[in-house]
Amino acid sequence: MTSMEKIHGIPVLMYPADGEIIGGERDALDLVGNAMYQGAAWVVIPADRFDESFFRLSTRVAGDIVQKFVNYRVGLAVVGDISRHTEASPALRDFVRECDRGTQTWFPADLEELRERLRG
Repeated sequence: MTSMEKIHGIPVLMYPADGEIIGGERDALDLVGNAMYQGAAWVVIPADRFDESFFRLSTRVAGDIVQKFVNYRVGLAVVGDISRHTEASPALRDFVRECDRGTQTWFPADLEELRERLRG
């Protein structure tokens, strides 16, 4: 069950750890649509909810999902420890670093880190 939360005045749609695996553009569109319907500026999804293909950049799944969020101007936070993926892939490590430098897609380790980022 999703929940809405305001973090530093920013409406954030929080997805639980349990639920369907997110694996592609159609899933991203559903997430964005739900966020827009509920008035969320950001969507927070536990990293474990993503299909393994998300963490292999050669599949283009991460790029397709992130692009949907960018197109609709909804922030995406993939929360959790993804170190096993970034240690195995220098390209993914670079992708995550670039995303974390921006204002649209972040990969915080936990909710506390996300709260600090949203503080501004």
